[in-house]
Amino acid sequence: MKFPFYKQLDGMDCGPSCLRMIARYHGKKFSVQQLREQSFIQRTGVNMQGISEAATSIGMRATGIRTTIDKLKQQSRLPCILHWNQIHFVVLYNIVQKKGKTYFYIADPAYGLLKYEEEELKKCWISTSQGGIEKGIAMLLEVTPQFYDTTPIKYEGISLWHLLRYVHPYRKMIVQLIIGLLAGSVLQLAFPFLTQTIVDQGIGHRNLNFIQLILAAQLMLVFSRTLIEVIRRCILLHISTRVNVALISDFLVKLMRLPMRFFDSKLAGDLIRRIEDHKRIEMFLTQSVLSILFATITIIIFSGVLAVYNLKIFLLFLLFSILYVGWVKLFMRKRADLNRKNFEQMSVNQDNLMQMIYGMQDIKLLGCEQQKRWEWENIQASLFHINIKSLNLGQWQQVGAVLINEVKNILITVLSATAVLNGDITLGIMLSIQYIIGQMQGPIEQFVSFMQQAQDAQLSLERLGEIHSKPNEEEDKGPDSDEQISGNQSIQLQDVFFTYGSEKSKKIIKGVSLNIPAGKTTAIVGLSGSGKTTLIKLMLGFYPPTEGKVCIGGQSLQDLSFKQWRKHCGVVMQEGFIFNDTIANNIAPEDDTVDKKKLLYAVDMANIRSFIETLPLKYNTRIGNTGQGVSQGQKQRILIARAIYRNPDYLFFDEATNALDTDNEKTIQRNLDQFFKDRTVVIVAHRLSTVRNADQIVVLKDGNITEQGNHDSLISQQGDYYRLVKNQLELNA
Repeated sequence: MKFPFYKQLDGMDCGPSCLRMIARYHGKKFSVQQLREQSFIQRTGVNMQGISEAATSIGMRATGIRTTIDKLKQQSRLPCILHWNQIHFVVLYNIVQKKGKTYFYIADPAYGLLKYEEEELKKCWISTSQGGIEKGIAMLLEVTPQFYDTTPIKYEGISLWHLLRYVHPYRKMIVQLIIGLLAGSVLQLAFPFLTQTIVDQGIGHRNLNFIQLILAAQLMLVFSRTLIEVIRRCILLHISTRVNVALISDFLVKLMRLPMRFFDSKLAGDLIRRIEDHKRIEMFLTQSVLSILFATITIIIFSGVLAVYNLKIFLLFLLFSILYVGWVKLFMRKRADLNRKNFEQMSVNQDNLMQMIYGMQDIKLLGCEQQKRWEWENIQASLFHINIKSLNLGQWQQVGAVLINEVKNILITVLSATAVLNGDITLGIMLSIQYIIGQMQGPIEQFVSFMQQAQDAQLSLERLGEIHSKPNEEEDKGPDSDEQISGNQSIQLQDVFFTYGSEKSKKIIKGVSLNIPAGKTTAIVGLSGSGKTTLIKLMLGFYPPTEGKVCIGGQSLQDLSFKQWRKHCGVVMQEGFIFNDTIANNIAPEDDTVDKKKLLYAVDMANIRSFIETLPLKYNTRIGNTGQGVSQGQKQRILIARAIYRNPDYLFFDEATNALDTDNEKTIQRNLDQFFKDRTVVIVAHRLSTVRNADQIVVLKDGNITEQGNHDSLISQQGDYYRLVKNQLELNA
């Protein structure tokens, strides 16, 4: 039995794809989405623990081992998963001894079904050497009775038929296009008869006037066909542009509804490539489908005429056309593999280029220009090899196709010439047959092109279907969800645990219970990595707690609308983003028309008005990556102004003033103390000056609350807070 193989959709999907193949081998068909979710995949990919938990979730027993190549050869529990080049996972599904050599059969989700000799396998699999003994990591998998009782989760995918709803609003224009196609086909049908008439009647009877009349008719037909084609292209451009906008718009809407956890497992390059996938689908919907319709009509009409002229020639043409399509079909699977590899490498390439451009300052400071350039060149080398393989594949396909076509044309010429000599057909009919063959060749090639474009569109749909099948961050919770949120409600954390992976992963937050009183300022302090920022993100609903609840006024945050909740919040995060836009639009990105009074109040409170008004375009100055650069301190003040502009009931500041100089910090802190009155405020900060006036201070250590109180009471305890303050004062001294 041939081992079942599945390609990975993304660079991080190797682990779930391996597990999917093994499950299929044992008779169960699981989707990669289900296994990916159970693997708790991150942006860096998946680890052995994640694969183990996904295997357990579908009823398989997983055992991770570090073993030698000899013990691997004796291993009877195949297929198993191997850790490959320390960054990848593959399936070892068979080991064969042949002529004194050992061959290892590998299913690599990135490249396909491969065969390795022992030395080749060692280079990719061996990761450590203990006492001179070389070992690699493998995961053995066994099915349990639960495996056969597990029901695969079905995800709603996207089909090409489903996408036809995007062209449905333009059905009147499509009807016009079809009428134009039919008219063009009918006009085209006249040409072989006109050619026959010119040769048999005009030339045969030496009637020049008749020939000129027929030529004038042909010119009129050519002009009419050209006019129809121009109109058709204009209509097609209009439809394709609208459809493309609608496709990408719906994709972005879906993307913005996904939870933050989704973006933790995706590279920016992967998402950008998926947006480019929409162009393929749009081209397929609006051009390929109509082109194949035109080609089908043309083939049917001209096939009928050719069969009437000479049945033998028609059958010969049909046979060689089937051979031509079959030859191209042979290369389709390999072409799909190369297409997937190209997608992965282009994603990596895009990420690498973005990293180089945005990190240019640090690249120069660290003097690692050569290393980064070599990284880029290695990616280009991989792309080059894929492109070379694609080129070779295309050349073999083209050589075979040209050979089939040339042989067909020669045989048809011989048959038609013989028929003329035997008196079966006239010379005019022979020329008409040659014209028909020439006209039908284009539609046959369009049919082949359609097969390839349909394959490309299907691959794109697989990648997009993964996004569209993801559950939204929240479903519609009703119009009254906003009424349940007001500014005088406290925030409660009730025995909250949280991990970014599975329940077995390291816990970032460990059983935190905390009341953040309404209208008061709460400061959260602690060493880096203690979970302060994670706690803020939990309160904002970016992640659901692994255990416990986050409540707003006694109501679980999971029962409220996250969107409505965030409308009540002003937030400054450590990684706050500055858009490529004007200063005014950066401070008020959610307003179509900026409220000037609120804007001036916000920039005054953030102490950045004097800087903005020294700029030539003032509030209309573009900042961000494509505009005027701003310092880290100026960026933070713009982010603070953005939070104040919203006039929120709740404020969350995560190291909001850590990049400010002392004078600016004092001024802004004084302004904020005034702004904080009667608002619920949560501050994460290291600086004593930022937190000492808070109504309550919470000390977080390794995900646990160790102390809680105000500044004076915590200092008197001489515990963790006292040590933090003492170390800071000594440092500043």
